[in-house]
Amino acid sequence: MSKPRNADTQQSTTPCCAPLTSAALSENGAEQMALMFKALADPVRLRLFSRVASHPEGEACVCDISDVGVSQPTVSHHLKKLREAGLLTSERRGTWIYYRIAPQSVASMSALLALQEQDAVPHA
Repeated sequence: MSKPRNADTQQSTTPCCAPLTSAALSENGAEQMALMFKALADPVRLRLFSRVASHPEGEACVCDISDVGVSQPTVSHHLKKLREAGLLTSERRGTWIYYRIAPQSVASMSALLALQEQDAVPHA
């Protein structure tokens, strides 16, 4: 059975920013990136994000990822923050909500932190 893909967050598939070593961030780019990194700076959010990212089917029901040592309302709050930051998308199916990683956001963070080969610091 095919699952519908009605994500609640749509973003551009183009990374927002060039690598840090190639150009200075714009004000808008810095704000976008800060929002995503700030969302991941919380240990509970990072654990929830990793559970969704590593789930075998590429998406996870909230019932599969909520055992992170905090109450269900707190889990919902953290998942909302991850969605607002553009890191997760969600889809309601009946009484459950299913989460997926927003690959374009992860690509943007990865592109920002990518070092050019010549920029890499040599090991002493």
